[in-house]
Amino acid sequence: MFIDPGRLEIRLREEFGGTMGQSRVVVRQAVDLADSNQYEGDAGVALTNDIVIDELSDAPDGTPPERWNWWIGSLEVAYGGYGRFGIRRYRK
Repeated sequence: MFIDPGRLEIRLREEFGGTMGQSRVVVRQAVDLADSNQYEGDAGVALTNDIVIDELSDAPDGTPPERWNWWIGSLEVAYGGYGRFGIRRYRK
């Protein structure tokens, strides 16, 4: 796995703010996405912490889950099949 969950959680809060719960749910989805190998198959590179941070930085604004959903939405439009990685609810 190329995602370091502990480090990604810290970087999400450093870069985008939000709560611990918000960053944790994004990390869980990122790990699931990396484990699926779907992103690697479509983009041709393994999903890493740096890629997640870079892609979420492109989002117009928002909390880590809002930025995540923005990115997942763009992957859904580009490739299809990413809706299952979106965040619908999380505990605060």
